[in-house]
Amino acid sequence: MLLALDVGNTNMKLGLYRLDGAGAGRDGAHPPVEKTGGSDASHTALAAHWRLTTHRAQTVDEYGALFINLFQMSGFSAADVTHIIISSVVPPIDSTLRQVCEIYFHVDPLFVEPGIKTGMAVLVDNPTELGADRLADAIAAFERYGGPCVVVNFGTATKFEVVSAHGEYLGGAIAPGLGVSADALFARAAKLGRIDIKRPAKVIGTNTVAHLQTGLYYGYIGLVDGILERIFAELGVRPRVIATGVQAQLVAADSHCIDQIDDMLTLDGLRILFERNRVPRARVRAH
Repeated sequence: MLLALDVGNTNMKLGLYRLDGAGAGRDGAHPPVEKTGGSDASHTALAAHWRLTTHRAQTVDEYGALFINLFQMSGFSAADVTHIIISSVVPPIDSTLRQVCEIYFHVDPLFVEPGIKTGMAVLVDNPTELGADRLADAIAAFERYGGPCVVVNFGTATKFEVVSAHGEYLGGAIAPGLGVSADALFARAAKLGRIDIKRPAKVIGTNTVAHLQTGLYYGYIGLVDGILERIFAELGVRPRVIATGVQAQLVAADSHCIDQIDDMLTLDGLRILFERNRVPRARVRAH
């Protein structure tokens, strides 16, 4: 089985994939979630997935014990893993995760980094600056939905990835994430306490909590749709827009531009990248 790790600044996602493709959909991908519907994961190569908090100070053994416990609770073991691919935007923990892979899974991991085969032309000024997660999102979106398309990944930062009709990565944009924006407001306004960010009952609030929820929720939707509308105008065509990430469900509900929610997009992109770079990777001798 393939273990895919997407390491973000706030969260880390793990996906365990069957490599034989049994029961998989197109290209073995996880079924998308319609904007107004639920997901049907009955026919997928994705056997299990988890989301963790990214801790920069966590040790090799702490991560190893956590991963093994998650596997066991889902009926898997470390021995089931024969390959590992990692995308990371947190370089300080890359060496830690490499050791986790070697010591606990006895696998030499493949990192998404310059030199990896992508199958996608990256038309930006410096392709080496492009985050591994952004590349995985773009690749998965084009494979699943075709082009042109735009991915909006809601994480610590909200990232926009634009892919042409020919499968070229054209560029994108980065904005502060919804959580980061809220944190900045609460940190600077002494009389404004933290609130649960959710869709308010009405736009015109009658108390401070409702005022904040309106501003944060609809203000952020305005940011997202505003950037997307300008991307559409620049492309000269209306592309398909796929949302992913922790805030995707929340923001997509009232967005006029988001067409699809695909929670597993980044992990699926890692699986596709693994297949494009698949070579026999010897298991590491146990320490």
